[in-house]
Amino acid sequence: MTVGGNTLLSRILGFVRDVVVARAFGAGIEADAFFVAFRIPNLFRRLFAEGAFSQAFVPVLSEFRTQGGDEAVRDLASHVAGMLAAVLALVTVVGVVAAPVLVLVFAPGFSQDAEKFELTASMLRVCFPYLAFISLTSLCGGVLNTYGKFAVPAFTPVLLNVCLIAATVWLAPRMARPIEALAIGVFVAGVVQLAFQLPFLARVGVLVRPRFALAHPGMRRVAVLIVPALLGVSVAQINVLVNTLIASFLQDGSVSWLYFADRIMEFPLGVFGIALATVILPTLSRQHASESAQVFSNTLDWALRLTALIALPAAVGLALLAGPILATLFHHGAFTADDVRLSSLALTAYCVGLPGFVAVKVLAPGFFARQDMRTPVRIAVVAMLTNLVLNLVLVAPLQHAGLALGTGLAALLNAYLLYRALARDAVFTRRPGWSAFLLRVVLGNLLMAAFLLAFMGDLQAWLATSGWARAGRLALLIAGGVAVYAAVLLAVGIRPRQLLAPAGAGGEGD
Repeated sequence: MTVGGNTLLSRILGFVRDVVVARAFGAGIEADAFFVAFRIPNLFRRLFAEGAFSQAFVPVLSEFRTQGGDEAVRDLASHVAGMLAAVLALVTVVGVVAAPVLVLVFAPGFSQDAEKFELTASMLRVCFPYLAFISLTSLCGGVLNTYGKFAVPAFTPVLLNVCLIAATVWLAPRMARPIEALAIGVFVAGVVQLAFQLPFLARVGVLVRPRFALAHPGMRRVAVLIVPALLGVSVAQINVLVNTLIASFLQDGSVSWLYFADRIMEFPLGVFGIALATVILPTLSRQHASESAQVFSNTLDWALRLTALIALPAAVGLALLAGPILATLFHHGAFTADDVRLSSLALTAYCVGLPGFVAVKVLAPGFFARQDMRTPVRIAVVAMLTNLVLNLVLVAPLQHAGLALGTGLAALLNAYLLYRALARDAVFTRRPGWSAFLLRVVLGNLLMAAFLLAFMGDLQAWLATSGWARAGRLALLIAGGVAVYAAVLLAVGIRPRQLLAPAGAGGEGD
């Protein structure tokens, strides 16, 4: 709840940010250029800082704390910080110098428009150092999460949104080319987020001087684990690269339509999926270090039940209300009715895979906590190849929406294969009652969907309505949908207390 609450605040401000950006710049050439320039360091952030590094660092750090205490944590953190800072300095220099090459790799279609290509490369040079700052921020967050201080790392992304809103509202009107203010906002956000976490790191006694020594045993463990973790996360992020690459060849606005759809889909994924993953990784790592196999399995079971309970209605609700949500949030200024319609197609397609996206966030820590990086890597490779084939098959008939649908279907496959591997190795054993639980959840979703379809109306009516009227009507629909779903769950016997924490014991699933 702590992580989800702070993430909710960040996502709300993220929506405000996107509304402000969409109103100011629409979904044209300049917006496409910024989204690609920002996506490149952001992709590397997900790839390295919040991906491979966290997956390798947190389990080792949890083990050091369990077995060696705070002094062992400080020693490991100082050596990891030194190594990370050295690698990031090198990567940042290369990224800034090679910005045009990166744009050519990530968005080759932009090379057909010299102005668009140059603008993207120019903004990338300003955005790229963000990777270094946010990676060090991730190191601080990993330490704080290990100490059970989840609120500060969860709140930190709020500062990115504040910086980008300020850049759009205050800085952009003062610049010769207003869109470039967003790139400056990204750079400033990286500095601010790192500076924000340092005092809290000092408070838990782990604000240490970076040291560089490859011989440190913990450092070697992290280095060994990070290679397969990097491969696994790389596979996941290649899907993002492939989508952007293919979309760059489609009509102008395709990158932006996918971006805005992804932002809406990321709302439940961030508020719930990433929040749950943030908490569950150090928890599972601690349970594995303590050799609590049954508790480990029960924790996964609890997390998967929460996933079914929340991710399924989120997917159904977002798919049905895609048009109204996008119209309410973004149909202002330069963001046209066609932009709403085309973005909503992508959002509906993404929703097919939303339960899979969330489930992967829950299931993958079941491997990372045991320092098993190879199994999720192999599974991720299968999912990546599936995504590539689906993209190539679906992009012709469905254009940008085909890319979103391919990504969603690949996420479902990824989640299924992770689940099967955990069950096969007896790491995870379902507790009794799953079949009845899923039937109740499905019934709740069906009745919620019926309510939404009965009262939502068509998209043209939403587009013809004023902004505040849209917002009020959307709020009533969402509240009504939530009320119907909750009432059905209560009527069929699901109680909140049953899902507050993992069970202490378990048995064979039905």
